[in-house]
Amino acid sequence: MKLTSFAQRPTQAEHAARDAGSGGAAAGRPSVLTLPEPRRQTHSIRASALVFEDPLSRELLAYLERVAPSDATVLIHGETGTGKELVARHVHALSRRRNAPFVAVNCAALNESLLDSELFGHRKGAFTGADRDREGWFETADGGTLFLDEIGDLPAAAQVKLLRVLQEREVVPVGARTPTAVDFRLIAATNVDLKHAVEAGHFRADLYYRLSVADVRLRPLRERPGDIPPLVEHFLAMYGGRLGHGVPSVSPPAMQRLLSHPWPGNIRELENVLHHTLLVCPGPTIRAQDVYLPERPQSPDVHGASAGGANLQQVIVELLEQGVPDLYAEVEQTVIRTAYEYHRSNQVRTAQALGISRNVLRERLHRLGMLPYAPSRRPET
Repeated sequence: MKLTSFAQRPTQAEHAARDAGSGGAAAGRPSVLTLPEPRRQTHSIRASALVFEDPLSRELLAYLERVAPSDATVLIHGETGTGKELVARHVHALSRRRNAPFVAVNCAALNESLLDSELFGHRKGAFTGADRDREGWFETADGGTLFLDEIGDLPAAAQVKLLRVLQEREVVPVGARTPTAVDFRLIAATNVDLKHAVEAGHFRADLYYRLSVADVRLRPLRERPGDIPPLVEHFLAMYGGRLGHGVPSVSPPAMQRLLSHPWPGNIRELENVLHHTLLVCPGPTIRAQDVYLPERPQSPDVHGASAGGANLQQVIVELLEQGVPDLYAEVEQTVIRTAYEYHRSNQVRTAQALGISRNVLRERLHRLGMLPYAPSRRPET
């Protein structure tokens, strides 16, 4: 994994300081936070830009600026594509660790059989293929910030080990007998409700409380429409420059169309829509008809689940009266299968819709025979 510095134009803190005499950030042009080398992120589901222009976003920024200078662990909640990694990078950029590494790790992408080696490192000879010592992500982030994205996907065993690392501030690499001290700040992010995961027994309560020292709620784009116009300006400038089209103007009907869309994919969806719009727009002004917004699939009406239009509770009562064996298991399997098919086998969206972590979903899919077990891979050396 190549580590690059966080790109900002300029930092929000600098912007606020510059405008302090004229009403602060609200009085000036909003800054745009971007990922390092955003051209490489075009196939990612992450947001590649973030602004703090909407009143809700300004409140968030003020909170981040109070939290960032400390070493407090931060837990970021937000839907996919809302900019959780950008918030984490901004907290790092405003902290005393800004000149040290920022290491981003996607927990959902970690190979479960090699998870210990990935997080904690290993020593030469610890297992077949370990022909040299290798640092884990905690050691790589030593002195800086470790960002664990999709923390809700960590298996139970890894949750126990992470809790110990947070308490003891030391790791024991695979194959080692003595611990190694590490100095890092942890920022975690999730797109599932960890409180519900704790109640369901899928996430450790003690780890949840350890992570949520500073709790950050990142609102979906539909709840902060004031961020849409500056984001539109940013993405049009970015893609217009790449395509050699210049920066087109946006007609009021087109902007209204963008403002009224619910954006289920958040900032990432907005970026994709604007990229497509620039490809098909025939003139220097974007019209409403140039903005293609896919129809959002209608969610099944669970309250009209039975043929007679009875609500969900009545359907369950009817099943109980029929004496359906193993009713709970039957209902759970039906919900999992239906949601997975509805979301066209997309595990991230299915897990989001059900309010469970991706690891829990994968375990259920394995059990139902809908997902084969992947063979273990050897670590890269």
